[in-house]
Amino acid sequence: MSEFVDYLHEMLESFGPIGARKMFGGYGLYHQGLMFGLVSRDTLYLKADEENAHHFEAEGLDKFEYRKGDKLMNIAYYRAPAEILEDREQAALWARRAYEAALRAAKSKAAKSKRS
Repeated sequence: MSEFVDYLHEMLESFGPIGARKMFGGYGLYHQGLMFGLVSRDTLYLKADEENAHHFEAEGLDKFEYRKGDKLMNIAYYRAPAEILEDREQAALWARRAYEAALRAAKSKAAKSKRS
């Protein structure tokens, strides 16, 4: 585990227990079985959807991007505000928002699979 991921465990303690799994050269962050964040190059990204993306956009935060062949891909994760890494209350708030987006995505995915 990286020192940064260990630090996130401490910062998000009031949010609740989190797990981290290695993936694609970084880490996925999980709470109650759902991925709500990812860490790439010691940068925290949090899950976003149409209900919470405005918080990230208001702060001018970038979406997570990666290259797949010749294409630049982005997924529903935004860089977390740097300030939350020094404020446990704000860290918990932003993590909760990301987790709620993960819950909504899981519910939507389950509803789609029932219709199929």
